[in-house]
Amino acid sequence: MGDPCEQIFDEEHRESLAFERETVSFPVEEGGSISDHINTYTKLLADLANVNVVIDEENKALILLNSLPDEGYETFVCTLINGRTSLSYSEVTTALVNLELRRKDKEFLGGTSTETLTVRERSLNQRGGYRR
Repeated sequence: MGDPCEQIFDEEHRESLAFERETVSFPVEEGGSISDHINTYTKLLADLANVNVVIDEENKALILLNSLPDEGYETFVCTLINGRTSLSYSEVTTALVNLELRRKDKEFLGGTSTETLTVRERSLNQRGGYRR
């Protein structure tokens, strides 16, 4: 069937993503949190910067995306890159942290889908109308 991202990401970026996947291996630890993985990766990037290795923002983002296991993240990755011509590291890390938080909330709530409803308290005033 092929790569589901193939249809939505331009040729240059698909090739770059494939190259990163083949040449750079920094997999998420099994059972580890995405936040911990991002922290470890950020430390690695800082270490590389300290020895004058420069990695541009898009490659930082691509390496991080490639470190995710296909199972459980393939749809996320495809959705994130859909229609983009570039990626930034901060966008990817923010999206990953948000995904982890949503998954933890879902797990905490027993796997049920929930929506939040906010209600303002209103009371009747002396004229019989509502006041806020």
